[in-house]
Amino acid sequence: MSEQNYEDFISTVSHELRTPLTSIRGFSQTMLSSWDKLDDTSKKKFIKIIEEQSNRLISLVENMLSVTKLQSDKDTYIYKETDAPSIINTVISLVKSQYPDKTFETEFAQNAPTILVDRDKFQQVMMNLIENAAKYSCGNDSIKISAGFCDECDFLSVKVSNVGIKIEKEDFEKIFTKFSRIDNPLTRKVQGSGLGLYITKSIVDKMSGKISVSSEDCGNNRANTVFEVRFPVSNVETQAREKCKQ
Repeated sequence: MSEQNYEDFISTVSHELRTPLTSIRGFSQTMLSSWDKLDDTSKKKFIKIIEEQSNRLISLVENMLSVTKLQSDKDTYIYKETDAPSIINTVISLVKSQYPDKTFETEFAQNAPTILVDRDKFQQVMMNLIENAAKYSCGNDSIKISAGFCDECDFLSVKVSNVGIKIEKEDFEKIFTKFSRIDNPLTRKVQGSGLGLYITKSIVDKMSGKISVSSEDCGNNRANTVFEVRFPVSNVETQAREKCKQ
């Protein structure tokens, strides 16, 4: 990282940290100075805000650590044959606890092959994509996750789709860059650091995978947005398929 990029990184991170810290300090001071004057509803509201901002800080710090590792090339990857659906189901359970009002649908091919990835990193990728789908979806439409074999190449394809505000084609590459956030009415309401998709793409690239996005209008000023990641099938799976072709 160049000196200028490093300074830009520190400046942006400092700004991102300042907002939740200011909220936590402000509401804490209000509660300490006016505890006897506040009713129970106000106290619960303020404590909830403090909790939310604390979680935002934790998420930001974790993303910062991930970015630092990615840029230092000190992040180690341990590759193992991995069953994608089982990890995806675990991630859905975790995201569902954060977004209990959201519904999730899964479609896993019966012959979905195992993939050769770092399991923790693969789970991080799935967490970022599925959590984003829940965070930026609107209405009662389900968040859909599918996994199956990609016929044109020896890759497993995982798709995460949700209905929300459209991502324009000119922004497809931009959303995977550091600190990038699309400016629309929904993203203005949802807090984020703009690091999640940058980290996701970096991890996918390091594991010889591919990531892409599409966003198509589906009426009522909404769009169906699909993030697709593809990961190489394990050698065992590849050899098995070759034998079946013979």
